[in-house]
Amino acid sequence: MAIVIEFPADAYEAIVAHARENSPEEACGVLGGERREVERTADEGEIEGSTSRVRSVHRAANVARSSRRTYLIDPEEQLTIMEDIEARGKEIVGFYHSHPTGPACPSGVDERRATWKGYSYVICLPSVPFVGSWRWNGETFSPEIVSLR
Repeated sequence: MAIVIEFPADAYEAIVAHARENSPEEACGVLGGERREVERTADEGEIEGSTSRVRSVHRAANVARSSRRTYLIDPEEQLTIMEDIEARGKEIVGFYHSHPTGPACPSGVDERRATWKGYSYVICLPSVPFVGSWRWNGETFSPEIVSLR
């Protein structure tokens, strides 16, 4: 099963820019767009899996006490962002944050705090730059294919 997240170049660059501006603290935000489950087989011209298409990047303030090692979006700000995304006729695709000094994968803290089952958790390493994404299944993260469009 293929799990893909697609970024237009401007959305990808917006995440990298936010991560660089916030370094050495972690940047964070919410991603809006469309989510699609594909149930057809390869015989029908598509591979079974899930695709998220990012259409908008919404910055959020990192209110974590240890903002150099973790991130936290204020619940009221998160709700406001989500309402804005939905008012534009889009869906919540996932969340992003940066790891200014690495690693380029979800940390133990990321795993303990992940709550949005089936959504993407994008991590940006600003120095490289590298943007990777993982889908949370409720227990573990699975890597997603990151596609630039």
